[in-house]
Amino acid sequence: MTRELPPLSSIEDVRRYVVDSTNRLHSASHREILAGLTTDIYFVRTLEILRSLGLADIPVAAEVFPGRDGVCVGVEEVRYLLRDSDVKIQSLAEGERFSAREVIMRIEGPYARFGMFETVLLGMLAQPSGWATAAREVVAAAGEKPAYVFGARHVHPAVAPVMERSALIGGMRGAACILGAKLAGQEPVGTMPHAFILIVGDTVRAAIAYHERMPAGVPRLVLVDTFTDEAVEALRVAEALGPDLAAIRLDTPRERGSVTPDLVREVRARLTLAAHGKIQVFVSGGLTPERIPALSEAGADAFGVGSYVSAAPPIDMTMDLREINGRPIAKRGRTPGRTPTTRLRS
Repeated sequence: MTRELPPLSSIEDVRRYVVDSTNRLHSASHREILAGLTTDIYFVRTLEILRSLGLADIPVAAEVFPGRDGVCVGVEEVRYLLRDSDVKIQSLAEGERFSAREVIMRIEGPYARFGMFETVLLGMLAQPSGWATAAREVVAAAGEKPAYVFGARHVHPAVAPVMERSALIGGMRGAACILGAKLAGQEPVGTMPHAFILIVGDTVRAAIAYHERMPAGVPRLVLVDTFTDEAVEALRVAEALGPDLAAIRLDTPRERGSVTPDLVREVRARLTLAAHGKIQVFVSGGLTPERIPALSEAGADAFGVGSYVSAAPPIDMTMDLREINGRPIAKRGRTPGRTPTTRLRS
Protein backbone atom coordinates (compact mmCIF):
# COMPACT_ATOMS: atom_id res chain seq x y z
CA MET A 1 0.00 0.00 0.00
CA THR A 2 1.34 3.44 -0.96
CA ARG A 3 2.17 5.60 2.02
CA GLU A 4 0.04 8.73 2.20
CA LEU A 5 1.70 12.12 2.07
CA PRO A 6 0.93 14.61 4.84
CA PRO A 7 -1.04 17.63 3.58
CA LEU A 8 1.01 20.71 2.81
CA SER A 9 0.91 23.30 5.55
CA SER A 10 3.79 25.67 4.80
CA ILE A 11 6.14 27.00 2.16
CA GLU A 12 8.85 24.88 3.76
CA ASP A 13 6.80 21.76 3.01
CA VAL A 14 6.74 22.77 -0.65
CA ARG A 15 10.48 23.43 -0.69
CA ARG A 16 11.25 20.04 0.86
CA TYR A 17 9.17 18.06 -1.60
CA VAL A 18 11.55 16.60 -4.20
CA VAL A 19 10.33 14.99 -7.43
CA ASP A 20 12.33 12.55 -9.55
CA SER A 21 10.92 13.63 -12.91
CA THR A 22 12.90 10.95 -14.77
CA ASN A 23 11.39 7.96 -12.96
CA ARG A 24 7.63 8.51 -13.04
CA LEU A 25 4.67 9.49 -15.17
CA HIS A 26 4.19 13.25 -15.28
CA SER A 27 0.64 13.13 -13.94
CA ALA A 28 -0.17 13.58 -10.28
CA SER A 29 -0.74 10.51 -8.15
CA HIS A 30 -3.76 10.28 -5.85
CA ARG A 31 -1.53 10.82 -2.85
CA GLU A 32 -0.02 13.97 -4.36
CA ILE A 33 -3.46 15.40 -5.16
CA LEU A 34 -4.75 14.69 -1.65
CA ALA A 35 -1.62 16.26 -0.15
CA GLY A 36 -2.27 19.50 -2.02
CA LEU A 37 0.64 19.28 -4.44
CA THR A 38 -1.55 20.22 -7.42
CA THR A 39 -2.86 23.43 -5.87
CA ASP A 40 -1.61 26.92 -6.70
CA ILE A 41 1.30 27.98 -4.50
CA TYR A 42 -0.40 31.16 -3.28
CA PHE A 43 -2.96 29.14 -1.32
CA VAL A 44 -0.16 27.56 0.71
CA ARG A 45 1.36 30.99 1.31
CA THR A 46 -2.04 32.31 2.36
CA LEU A 47 -2.53 29.45 4.82
CA GLU A 48 0.86 30.02 6.41
CA ILE A 49 0.27 33.75 6.86
CA LEU A 50 -3.24 33.25 8.24
CA ARG A 51 -1.85 30.81 10.80
CA SER A 52 0.67 33.41 11.92
CA LEU A 53 -2.20 35.87 12.38
CA GLY A 54 -4.37 33.38 14.25
CA LEU A 55 -7.00 33.50 11.48
CA ALA A 56 -6.52 30.15 9.72
CA ASP A 57 -9.43 28.45 11.50
CA ILE A 58 -11.92 31.28 11.19
CA PRO A 59 -15.32 29.85 10.11
CA VAL A 60 -16.34 30.72 6.56
CA ALA A 61 -18.96 29.84 3.98
CA ALA A 62 -17.77 29.50 0.37
CA GLU A 63 -19.86 29.10 -2.76
CA VAL A 64 -18.90 27.62 -6.13
CA PHE A 65 -20.64 28.77 -9.32
CA PRO A 66 -20.11 28.12 -13.08
CA GLY A 67 -19.51 30.55 -15.89
CA ARG A 68 -22.06 28.96 -18.25
CA ASP A 69 -24.88 26.44 -18.37
CA GLY A 70 -23.95 22.79 -18.13
CA VAL A 71 -24.14 19.39 -16.46
CA CYS A 72 -22.65 18.96 -13.00
CA VAL A 73 -19.93 16.33 -12.57
CA GLY A 74 -17.09 16.11 -10.05
CA VAL A 75 -19.08 16.39 -6.84
CA GLU A 76 -18.11 12.89 -5.70
CA GLU A 77 -14.41 13.65 -6.08
CA VAL A 78 -14.70 16.91 -4.15
CA ARG A 79 -16.50 15.14 -1.34
CA TYR A 80 -13.79 12.49 -1.28
CA LEU A 81 -11.05 15.14 -1.32
CA LEU A 82 -12.53 16.84 1.76
CA ARG A 83 -13.87 13.73 3.48
CA ASP A 84 -11.67 14.16 6.58
CA SER A 85 -11.71 17.96 6.66
CA ASP A 86 -14.57 18.47 9.13
CA VAL A 87 -16.47 20.74 6.74
CA LYS A 88 -20.09 20.75 5.64
CA ILE A 89 -20.68 20.35 1.91
CA GLN A 90 -23.95 20.97 0.09
CA SER A 91 -24.16 20.58 -3.67
CA LEU A 92 -26.07 19.58 -6.73
CA ALA A 93 -25.95 15.88 -7.56
CA GLU A 94 -23.81 14.33 -10.28
CA GLY A 95 -25.61 14.71 -13.62
CA GLU A 96 -27.86 17.61 -12.65
CA ARG A 97 -28.13 20.54 -15.02
CA PHE A 98 -27.10 23.99 -13.84
CA SER A 99 -27.37 27.52 -15.16
CA ALA A 100 -24.63 30.11 -15.50
CA ARG A 101 -23.70 31.65 -12.13
CA GLU A 102 -25.99 29.30 -10.21
CA VAL A 103 -24.50 28.09 -6.93
CA ILE A 104 -23.67 24.40 -7.42
CA MET A 105 -21.75 23.85 -4.17
CA ARG A 106 -21.46 25.45 -0.75
CA ILE A 107 -18.68 24.58 1.71
CA GLU A 108 -18.83 25.64 5.37
CA GLY A 109 -16.15 25.27 8.01
CA PRO A 110 -12.75 26.55 9.18
CA TYR A 111 -10.95 28.07 6.20
CA ALA A 112 -7.76 26.12 6.89
CA ARG A 113 -9.62 22.83 6.41
CA PHE A 114 -10.36 23.41 2.72
CA GLY A 115 -9.01 26.76 1.49
CA MET A 116 -5.73 25.33 0.22
CA PHE A 117 -7.68 22.99 -2.09
CA GLU A 118 -9.53 25.70 -4.01
CA THR A 119 -7.56 25.05 -7.20
CA VAL A 120 -8.01 21.31 -6.87
CA LEU A 121 -11.74 21.20 -6.24
CA LEU A 122 -12.49 23.74 -8.98
CA GLY A 123 -10.55 21.59 -11.44
CA MET A 124 -12.44 18.51 -10.29
CA LEU A 125 -15.67 20.28 -11.26
CA ALA A 126 -14.65 22.35 -14.29
CA GLN A 127 -13.31 19.82 -16.78
CA PRO A 128 -15.64 16.90 -15.96
CA SER A 129 -18.66 19.21 -16.18
CA GLY A 130 -17.45 20.37 -19.59
CA TRP A 131 -17.12 16.77 -20.79
CA ALA A 132 -20.54 15.81 -19.43
CA THR A 133 -22.13 18.86 -21.05
CA ALA A 134 -20.70 17.92 -24.45
CA ALA A 135 -21.89 14.36 -23.96
CA ARG A 136 -25.41 15.61 -23.20
CA GLU A 137 -25.35 17.51 -26.53
CA VAL A 138 -24.39 14.30 -28.35
CA VAL A 139 -27.17 12.36 -26.63
CA ALA A 140 -29.72 15.03 -27.53
CA ALA A 141 -28.65 14.86 -31.19
CA ALA A 142 -28.85 11.06 -31.23
CA GLY A 143 -32.36 10.99 -29.76
CA GLU A 144 -33.38 7.47 -28.78
CA LYS A 145 -30.41 5.92 -30.56
CA PRO A 146 -27.39 5.05 -28.40
CA ALA A 147 -24.15 7.02 -28.42
CA TYR A 148 -20.90 5.63 -27.02
CA VAL A 149 -17.80 7.52 -25.93
CA PHE A 150 -14.49 6.53 -27.53
CA GLY A 151 -12.42 9.53 -26.48
CA ALA A 152 -9.69 8.12 -24.24
CA ARG A 153 -7.06 8.30 -26.98
CA HIS A 154 -7.44 12.06 -27.17
CA VAL A 155 -6.52 12.85 -23.56
CA HIS A 156 -3.77 11.97 -21.10
CA PRO A 157 -4.37 8.49 -19.65
CA ALA A 158 -4.40 9.91 -16.14
CA VAL A 159 -7.67 11.70 -16.88
CA ALA A 160 -9.14 9.36 -19.51
CA PRO A 161 -11.26 7.52 -16.91
CA VAL A 162 -12.53 10.84 -15.55
CA MET A 163 -13.50 11.95 -19.06
CA GLU A 164 -15.34 8.78 -20.05
CA ARG A 165 -17.09 8.50 -16.68
CA SER A 166 -18.22 12.11 -17.14
CA ALA A 167 -19.59 11.26 -20.60
CA LEU A 168 -21.58 8.38 -19.12
CA ILE A 169 -23.03 10.68 -16.47
CA GLY A 170 -23.86 13.04 -19.33
CA GLY A 171 -26.03 10.30 -20.80
CA MET A 172 -23.87 8.36 -23.24
CA ARG A 173 -24.72 4.67 -23.30
CA GLY A 174 -21.29 3.10 -22.87
CA ALA A 175 -17.53 3.75 -22.73
CA ALA A 176 -14.53 1.99 -24.23
CA CYS A 177 -12.05 3.02 -21.52
CA ILE A 178 -11.94 0.14 -19.07
CA LEU A 179 -11.47 2.15 -15.89
CA GLY A 180 -13.85 4.91 -16.98
CA ALA A 181 -16.65 2.39 -17.45
CA LYS A 182 -15.86 0.55 -14.22
CA LEU A 183 -15.91 3.79 -12.21
CA ALA A 184 -19.40 4.46 -13.57
CA GLY A 185 -20.59 0.98 -12.60
CA GLN A 186 -20.55 -0.36 -16.15
CA GLU A 187 -18.55 -2.82 -18.21
CA PRO A 188 -16.48 -1.37 -21.08
CA VAL A 189 -17.73 -1.68 -24.65
CA GLY A 190 -15.98 -1.58 -28.00
CA THR A 191 -15.54 -3.17 -31.41
CA MET A 192 -12.17 -3.89 -33.00
CA PRO A 193 -9.27 -1.76 -34.28
CA HIS A 194 -8.18 -1.45 -37.88
CA ALA A 195 -4.80 -2.83 -36.79
CA PHE A 196 -6.42 -6.20 -36.10
CA ILE A 197 -7.91 -6.43 -39.60
CA LEU A 198 -4.72 -5.16 -41.26
CA ILE A 199 -2.62 -7.82 -39.51
CA VAL A 200 -5.05 -10.64 -40.38
CA GLY A 201 -5.05 -9.38 -43.95
CA ASP A 202 -8.74 -9.76 -44.83
CA THR A 203 -11.91 -8.38 -43.25
CA VAL A 204 -13.89 -11.60 -43.51
CA ARG A 205 -11.09 -13.73 -42.08
CA ALA A 206 -10.76 -11.25 -39.22
CA ALA A 207 -14.52 -11.28 -38.61
CA ILE A 208 -14.61 -15.07 -38.48
CA ALA A 209 -11.64 -15.19 -36.10
CA TYR A 210 -13.29 -12.59 -33.89
CA HIS A 211 -16.55 -14.52 -33.88
CA GLU A 212 -14.87 -17.82 -33.04
CA ARG A 213 -12.83 -16.47 -30.13
CA MET A 214 -14.98 -13.84 -28.42
CA PRO A 215 -17.32 -14.85 -25.57
CA ALA A 216 -21.00 -15.27 -26.38
CA GLY A 217 -21.97 -12.00 -24.68
CA VAL A 218 -19.73 -9.83 -26.89
CA PRO A 219 -21.73 -8.38 -29.83
CA ARG A 220 -20.34 -9.27 -33.26
CA LEU A 221 -19.70 -5.78 -34.62
CA VAL A 222 -17.23 -5.63 -37.49
CA LEU A 223 -15.37 -2.76 -39.18
CA VAL A 224 -15.97 -2.73 -42.95
CA ASP A 225 -13.87 0.18 -44.23
CA THR A 226 -10.33 -1.23 -44.09
CA PHE A 227 -9.56 -2.71 -47.52
CA THR A 228 -12.35 -2.19 -50.06
CA ASP A 229 -15.68 -0.45 -50.62
CA GLU A 230 -17.70 -0.33 -47.40
CA ALA A 231 -20.89 -1.73 -48.96
CA VAL A 232 -18.98 -4.62 -50.53
CA GLU A 233 -17.21 -5.44 -47.26
CA ALA A 234 -20.47 -5.19 -45.32
CA LEU A 235 -22.11 -7.75 -47.61
CA ARG A 236 -19.11 -10.10 -47.46
CA VAL A 237 -19.10 -10.05 -43.65
CA ALA A 238 -22.88 -10.43 -43.49
CA GLU A 239 -22.75 -13.51 -45.72
CA ALA A 240 -19.90 -15.01 -43.67
CA LEU A 241 -21.42 -14.52 -40.21
CA GLY A 242 -25.10 -14.66 -41.08
CA PRO A 243 -27.47 -14.09 -38.17
CA ASP A 244 -24.53 -13.91 -35.72
CA LEU A 245 -23.52 -10.51 -37.10
CA ALA A 246 -25.08 -7.80 -34.94
CA ALA A 247 -23.73 -4.72 -36.71
CA ILE A 248 -21.17 -3.31 -39.07
CA ARG A 249 -19.15 -0.22 -38.24
CA LEU A 250 -18.35 2.60 -40.64
CA ASP A 251 -15.30 4.63 -39.69
CA THR A 252 -14.20 5.94 -43.07
CA PRO A 253 -11.27 8.38 -42.65
CA ARG A 254 -11.30 12.00 -43.76
CA GLU A 255 -8.89 11.11 -46.57
CA ARG A 256 -11.71 9.08 -48.14
CA GLY A 257 -14.49 11.54 -47.40
CA SER A 258 -15.48 10.38 -43.89
CA VAL A 259 -18.80 8.70 -43.14
CA THR A 260 -21.56 10.52 -45.00
CA PRO A 261 -25.35 10.15 -45.01
CA ASP A 262 -25.14 8.91 -48.61
CA LEU A 263 -22.70 6.18 -47.60
CA VAL A 264 -24.89 5.09 -44.70
CA ARG A 265 -27.94 5.09 -46.96
CA GLU A 266 -26.21 2.95 -49.59
CA VAL A 267 -24.85 0.41 -47.10
CA ARG A 268 -28.24 0.16 -45.40
CA ALA A 269 -30.02 -0.35 -48.75
CA ARG A 270 -27.62 -3.02 -49.99
CA LEU A 271 -27.83 -4.96 -46.73
CA THR A 272 -31.62 -4.84 -46.88
CA LEU A 273 -31.72 -5.98 -50.52
CA ALA A 274 -29.51 -8.94 -49.59
CA ALA A 275 -31.90 -9.99 -46.78
CA HIS A 276 -29.60 -8.61 -44.05
CA GLY A 277 -31.84 -5.75 -43.03
CA LYS A 278 -31.64 -6.57 -39.33
CA ILE A 279 -27.92 -5.84 -39.21
CA GLN A 280 -27.34 -2.49 -37.54
CA VAL A 281 -25.09 0.27 -38.84
CA PHE A 282 -22.73 1.79 -36.29
CA VAL A 283 -20.92 4.97 -37.34
CA SER A 284 -17.90 6.76 -35.90
CA GLY A 285 -15.10 9.12 -36.89
CA GLY A 286 -15.14 12.81 -36.00
CA LEU A 287 -18.84 12.86 -35.17
CA THR A 288 -20.46 15.98 -33.75
CA PRO A 289 -24.01 16.85 -32.69
CA GLU A 290 -24.37 18.71 -35.99
CA ARG A 291 -23.51 15.63 -38.08
CA ILE A 292 -25.47 13.02 -36.14
CA PRO A 293 -29.10 13.87 -37.15
CA ALA A 294 -28.45 13.47 -40.89
CA LEU A 295 -26.58 10.19 -40.33
CA SER A 296 -29.43 8.97 -38.15
CA GLU A 297 -32.03 9.86 -40.76
CA ALA A 298 -29.97 8.00 -43.38
CA GLY A 299 -30.15 4.81 -41.32
CA ALA A 300 -27.39 4.84 -38.74
CA ASP A 301 -28.41 2.96 -35.59
CA ALA A 302 -25.69 3.96 -33.12
CA PHE A 303 -22.81 6.41 -32.81
CA GLY A 304 -19.27 6.35 -31.47
CA VAL A 305 -18.05 9.80 -30.45
CA GLY A 306 -14.57 10.66 -29.25
CA SER A 307 -12.98 14.02 -29.94
CA TYR A 308 -16.15 16.10 -29.61
CA VAL A 309 -16.43 15.04 -25.97
CA SER A 310 -12.74 14.87 -25.13
CA ALA A 311 -12.01 18.31 -26.63
CA ALA A 312 -14.90 20.02 -24.83
CA PRO A 313 -13.74 23.17 -23.01
CA PRO A 314 -13.95 23.18 -19.22
CA ILE A 315 -16.71 25.17 -17.63
CA ASP A 316 -15.12 27.98 -15.65
CA MET A 317 -15.78 27.50 -11.95
CA THR A 318 -15.34 30.20 -9.30
CA MET A 319 -15.26 29.85 -5.53
CA ASP A 320 -16.11 32.94 -3.49
CA LEU A 321 -16.25 33.47 0.24
CA ARG A 322 -19.73 34.76 1.07
CA GLU A 323 -19.60 34.66 4.85
CA ILE A 324 -16.78 35.04 7.41
CA ASN A 325 -17.39 34.34 11.09
CA GLY A 326 -21.13 34.61 10.48
CA ARG A 327 -20.88 38.01 8.75
CA PRO A 328 -22.04 38.37 5.10
CA ILE A 329 -19.19 39.45 2.86
CA ALA A 330 -18.10 39.43 -0.78
CA LYS A 331 -15.55 40.97 -3.13
CA ARG A 332 -16.61 43.96 -5.22
CA GLY A 333 -19.07 43.02 -7.93
CA ARG A 334 -20.59 40.19 -5.92
CA THR A 335 -23.52 40.25 -3.48
CA PRO A 336 -22.51 39.66 0.17
CA GLY A 337 -24.03 36.72 1.98
CA ARG A 338 -25.26 33.30 1.03
CA THR A 339 -26.99 33.03 -2.31
CA PRO A 340 -30.62 31.90 -1.93
CA THR A 341 -31.11 28.43 -3.41
CA THR A 342 -33.23 25.37 -2.73
CA ARG A 343 -31.31 22.94 -4.94
CA LEU A 344 -28.29 22.11 -2.79
CA ARG A 345 -28.25 18.82 -0.91
CA SER A 346 -25.92 17.53 1.81
